[in-house]
Amino acid sequence: MTQAPRYFALIPAAGVGARMGATSPKQYLKIGGKPMLRHTLDAFLSSELIAHTFVVVSPDDPYIDAVAPHHGVTVLRCGGASRMESVRNGLAVLANTLSPADRVLVHDAARPGLTAELIEKLITGTGDHPAGGLLALPVVDTVKRCIHGEAAGTVPRNGLWLAQTPQMFRYELLREALAAAKDPDSITDDASAVEALGLSPKLVEGHPRNLKVTLPDDIRIAEMYLAVSQPEFV
Repeated sequence: MTQAPRYFALIPAAGVGARMGATSPKQYLKIGGKPMLRHTLDAFLSSELIAHTFVVVSPDDPYIDAVAPHHGVTVLRCGGASRMESVRNGLAVLANTLSPADRVLVHDAARPGLTAELIEKLITGTGDHPAGGLLALPVVDTVKRCIHGEAAGTVPRNGLWLAQTPQMFRYELLREALAAAKDPDSITDDASAVEALGLSPKLVEGHPRNLKVTLPDDIRIAEMYLAVSQPEFV
């Protein structure tokens, strides 16, 4: 009998968040009185579907011990110079912990609006899709192509989606995809590495509350969503 896959969260959190202009990495900035990363960790801890959560930080990270809970989360001090390298290093450390068919949900540390409901939606929506899946939002605004600060044309938005995280793949597939990727700058998310193998991950509609905090103004937007305990799905 084939063993049912287990679901593990992997959160790369070794970035410095330069665009935030803060004195500490952005994942440790407080939102609603709690570090951004702790919101993310708590979302996975609240999901009964997640077997365990791993967070990848820099070897000399001085903040994580005060943020990570003492149960359900393991800190991996193997972060790299890029997001792709951090994920790849974390997967390597887990080689003796995860089986090839186990699912890995990679999630941005700076997306504090994740909920257990969104995690479940991704897992059930992706199912056994061989290429995995990711949360994403269909583009609703008109998209313009820009050249030298001027509108150079309108891009048809049909079929365009904005990728979110978590992005979920079989452990074996994700390791293969990231090992094959040679240019970290071209791999802006894990799905792009899987796509480079010629595969097409499934898109599962996410929620605007799962935004990525990148600029200072994003903090206020995230706080507004976090003030609402549960997302409303349509």
